[in-house]
Amino acid sequence: MSTRAGVDLGGTKIQTVIIDDQHAVSAQVRVPTPKQGGPQGVADAIVGTIRDACAQAGVEPSALDGIGVGSPGTIDDAAGTVTQAFNVSPDWEGSFPLAGAIGAELGCATVRLGNDVTVGTDAEFQLGAGREFESLLGVFWGTGVGSGIILRGKPWSGRGAAGEFGHMVVKLGGATCTCGRIGCIEAYAGRKSMELHAQALKQRGRKTALFKIMKQRGRENLSSGVWARALEHEDELAVELIERAMNALAAGIASAVNLLDVEAVVIGGGLGTRLGEPYVAKIRKRMVPHLFVDQHPPAVRVAALGDLGGAIGAALQVPSGGAVTPGLASAVSPG
Repeated sequence: MSTRAGVDLGGTKIQTVIIDDQHAVSAQVRVPTPKQGGPQGVADAIVGTIRDACAQAGVEPSALDGIGVGSPGTIDDAAGTVTQAFNVSPDWEGSFPLAGAIGAELGCATVRLGNDVTVGTDAEFQLGAGREFESLLGVFWGTGVGSGIILRGKPWSGRGAAGEFGHMVVKLGGATCTCGRIGCIEAYAGRKSMELHAQALKQRGRKTALFKIMKQRGRENLSSGVWARALEHEDELAVELIERAMNALAAGIASAVNLLDVEAVVIGGGLGTRLGEPYVAKIRKRMVPHLFVDQHPPAVRVAALGDLGGAIGAALQVPSGGAVTPGLASAVSPG
């Protein structure tokens, strides 16, 4: 039986799964993304999760058909490198040979790198909420805001950088994004930007329980779970910033739909899946005024594969026998 490992590398967590040739998950491991040690520290943590997942599944790492990794940053699958993955590690500036670092340590010859949101979108297209459609926009709302695009049943990466949804401008002269540009969707909806904004408002005297909840839950940042807990307690600042984020997402998604006319939109990522259908329904409703063809809106759904979608999509880069799935490897996502 074929066994493949898939790793979803994010700004706050590393999620690893083992899947078989029927795409069933036989093991899963999740750990926080290390903030010390730079890219090598991240590679070491990934290796640890794969070893632990393989132990759960009863398979040796060297016996895997291959390992797939979905990562932010600039991906070069042929070279096995990830460059400028700032949302993973603030000092990840240059290129790091992530595939080689993982494969050499585990004795696995096949390690494939893909854009995190592209492989997550492909998983939803093949196995999840987008299975019935031929065109799809996947929007991943988490530390950053990224997207994957499926057109005529195939991933679309343009010249290599398509899908930078988070850096579409929704307000001229607007908020400063973590990328340094102005008015990006990610400046309003990226969890990293939202945390920086919340800190600034707190310093100006705004009351909020966000950071108290963060400490109570033993987190180092405002994770999706922290935001969800604050919303449950109707924290005024949390509600305000989530509303602001949803407005930006709705305007951006509608604009992307006006351009591409996709059949469906799937919303995932840490915040997207954690907040779920009640908040996706709000985004769906707020899109309508921005749609040029508002009488025929696309289907807008929560990612069906949840937190495991990115890791499953990463594993799908290595089909049975270790061949590479075309079109998924090289792309750029919010670093």
